[in-house]
Amino acid sequence: MTNSANTAAVRTWFITGATSGIGRELTALALGRGDNVAAAARKADQIRDLAERHPGKLIAIDTDVRDEASVRAAVDRAAAAFGRIDVVANNAGYGLFGAVEEASDVQARALFDTNVFGVLNVLRATLPVLRQQSSGHVLQGSSLYGQTAHPGVGLLAASKYAVEGLTDALVAELAPLGIKVTLIQPGPTSTAFLSNLDLADAIPSYDETVRTTQKAISELPPTAFSTPVRVAEGILAAVDAETPPLRLALGTSSAADMRTALHARLAELDRWADVSNAVDR
Repeated sequence: MTNSANTAAVRTWFITGATSGIGRELTALALGRGDNVAAAARKADQIRDLAERHPGKLIAIDTDVRDEASVRAAVDRAAAAFGRIDVVANNAGYGLFGAVEEASDVQARALFDTNVFGVLNVLRATLPVLRQQSSGHVLQGSSLYGQTAHPGVGLLAASKYAVEGLTDALVAELAPLGIKVTLIQPGPTSTAFLSNLDLADAIPSYDETVRTTQKAISELPPTAFSTPVRVAEGILAAVDAETPPLRLALGTSSAADMRTALHARLAELDRWADVSNAVDR
């Protein structure tokens, strides 16, 4: 349940990964409401059509979130163009599929460079602006894999767990400064995410777990996937709320899978309570 805040004021958004999927739909919806958007992406010209439809409201900025200087330059340009930043959508990211052992060091580090260190680069560049304003809302791109995992997504989940861990601390650090934080946790969504997955080299020992899971995912019907625009609409609902959630599950499968994982953790805590408590002095 949400309480709607006053949505009449024009907001300025800084959105990474803005040229496709959820990021593009979020950009389009924000522009449709009359908001300003600084759209940051590695190939920002892919969003030129939106810029032409919303002159003066959208700036598309070539940005590599892995490069701290690139992110700072993009944020400086956004602040100079619009005078402020109200919402930061840390949306850029990609996936790696394979068993934990199968993922190479190069693949794992590249994934974290974008999904974790890219997030940190955006935070370090935007938070000084938000702190000076004593206001703002940070949207941290996570997923259901920020709370649970299955065979094949270990490294992807590790990157999302990292984002969730730093965000749990971040929300308490920023609350006294007037800045809100929400983790965005979509389930399966009909974007190019699956087709753009980096794949680890297969080890036959994991065929019954990882490859079986991969086959099951590939056979999911279209109805198992949320549409990016519905996910973006859910994000807007959180931004409009007077008291937004720290975690926002988007999609019934996302909520159900995370609820199952949380119940399992609580049950295990209870089963092992005697051992846990015996450690106390």
